[in-house]
Amino acid sequence: MSAIFDSILSGGFSISMFLACLAAAGLCGLVASLMTAKTGEASKGFLISLVVLPMVVCTVILMVNGSVGTGIAVAGAFSLVRFRSVAGKAKDISAIFLVMTAGLASAAGYVVIALLFTVLVSAVILVLSHLSFGQKDAFELHITVPETLQFAGAFDDLFAKYTNSHRLVKTRTTNMGSLYKLSYDIELKDPTASQAFMDELRCRNGNLEILICEKMEGSDSL
Repeated sequence: MSAIFDSILSGGFSISMFLACLAAAGLCGLVASLMTAKTGEASKGFLISLVVLPMVVCTVILMVNGSVGTGIAVAGAFSLVRFRSVAGKAKDISAIFLVMTAGLASAAGYVVIALLFTVLVSAVILVLSHLSFGQKDAFELHITVPETLQFAGAFDDLFAKYTNSHRLVKTRTTNMGSLYKLSYDIELKDPTASQAFMDELRCRNGNLEILICEKMEGSDSL
């Protein structure tokens, strides 16, 4: 039973072994790509990259084949990629690390371990993504107030009534300085009470513009 977890490269390296490792890496990438597509929005280019990346990593590591000098050169080349890419979402970075690990395991010949690892981790991510694990009712609140209103502490009682937490993140003037626009990050106690929350805010800000929207995922980036 334990023999299936041994490296297929222990008996030597051949073109058939290379193709087997490459196929395993591609299959791991395909599983990770399908998992990523199921857990949220992802571009077609990113999904294709998840399939190709472990195959590239597998081939590079096989070509290094224990050479320290070549390994250092490859590490330097891969490090340049990080500085030519924008910061991604945490789940996207996790998917990239997943397929790279699968590619490394495939390059070492542990194709069964690579496949098992990819399937198990993908299953864990799928389960957690469909649960309320770590989920918060986070929203952005934008309030327009007149310049005559002392907005510091003006809404504290309403925040205590309708939110679990709030934080003022941005303040700016508009309309030739006659209005202030306040931006808050808030966590609502009950999202269904947002209309009542807005009605009470309108009584404080002179019935000027108020906007509540879901918080963007910028904080989910690495």
